[in-house]
Amino acid sequence: MDNFAEKMADILNYGALNLAMAIGYKNRIFDTLEHMGTPATAAEIAAASGLNERYLKEWLAIMVTGEIITPGKNEKHENTYYLPPEHASFLTRKSGNNNLGVYTQEIPLLTSCAMESVVRGFQTGEGIAFSQYPDFQQFMSQLADAKHEQVLLSEFLPSVENGKLVERLKSGIRVCDMGCGHGVALNLMAEAFPKSEFTGIDNHEPALETARKNAEKKGLSNLVYKNRDAAKITGDPEFDKCFDYICAFDAIHDQSHPLEALKGIRHMLAPGGLFSMVDIKAQTNPADNMDHPMGPFLYTVSLMHCMPVGLNHNGTGLGMMWGREQAEAMLARAGFEDVRVMEMAHDGFNLHYLCKVPENASLD
Repeated sequence: MDNFAEKMADILNYGALNLAMAIGYKNRIFDTLEHMGTPATAAEIAAASGLNERYLKEWLAIMVTGEIITPGKNEKHENTYYLPPEHASFLTRKSGNNNLGVYTQEIPLLTSCAMESVVRGFQTGEGIAFSQYPDFQQFMSQLADAKHEQVLLSEFLPSVENGKLVERLKSGIRVCDMGCGHGVALNLMAEAFPKSEFTGIDNHEPALETARKNAEKKGLSNLVYKNRDAAKITGDPEFDKCFDYICAFDAIHDQSHPLEALKGIRHMLAPGGLFSMVDIKAQTNPADNMDHPMGPFLYTVSLMHCMPVGLNHNGTGLGMMWGREQAEAMLARAGFEDVRVMEMAHDGFNLHYLCKVPENASLD
C-alpha cells in the first residue's frame, strides 16, 4: 500500500506537471530560458518573454518543485531560475526530433475537446465525430507537417528499397498519399520530383482545400487532390491498378473501416507497386507493452481520440495501439503477401510496413 500511495502521488504530480509544461511550451518560456542561458529572476524572465511576472512566478514554482528548472539566488538574494541545457535539449523548439516538450500539449487539448464525450461513450459505446477535435487536429497536423519537412526527402524516401524508390521518382511514376491531410508530404514530393504524378486522397474537405491552395502557391501542376473514402475505393475502375507507390502516414489506425481501406490501397496498386504504411510502434497485446516507454500516454491519446473517431459510421474503433501483430494480420487479409517491417532511425514512435505487390500480381 505504501508503494502504491507513492505511485499515486507521482501520478498526481506528473499529471499537474504535464499541464503546466504545456502552458509553458505554448508561451515559449522554455525557449526564452534556453536563449537567456544563465540564472535569471522572474522579473528578468518576464522582460525577456513579454509575459506577466505574477503568472510566471507561479509557473516557475511548479517547474522548480517538479525539478524541471533549477532554483538559485543572485547577489541581491533574489530568487533565480535556470533551465539546464540537458533539460532544454528535450523541451525547446530547437531540439528537433528530441523535442518531447511539444507533446505535453496533447492531453490538455484532448481533455478540452472530448472529455465529456469520452465519459459518455463508456455508457453509449458511440464514437466521436472527427469535427469535434479542431484544435487537436490542427496541432497534430502541425507536428506531422514539421516531421515531413525535416525528414521526408532527406531520410524517409531514400530509405525505401535502399534508394531505388527515389530513382523511380526521378524517372517518373504515379504516387498516392492516402490520408494526405494538408498535403505537405505530397507537395514536397511533387516539387522534388517533377516527372512523377501525385494524387492526394482524404475525406476531409477543409484539409484538401488547404492542400490545393498550398500547391497552387508553389506552382505545382503534377498533382491533384481528391475527396474520397478509402474504404469505398475497392472495385472503383477509376482507381484500378493506377499507382506505383502509395504512402499512408499515421492514417490507417484512425479509419472507421481499416481493413476495407487497406483493400482499397491494394486495389489501387499496379503490379510491382509499393505501399508504405507508417504507423505506431507497439505490440497488439497490452501486456506486451509493459516496457513501452510511453505506453500509458499513447493508450490515453488513443482512448481520447483515435479509438472513438474510429467507431464512427459503425466502425471498428481500431485505436492507435493496434500493434504490429494485428497490423501484419490485417495487411495479409487485405491481400499483401510481401510485407517487411522496419524501424526508422528518425522516428522512434512508428514502424514502416513496406508492402510490395508482385510484378505478375492479380487481384482475383
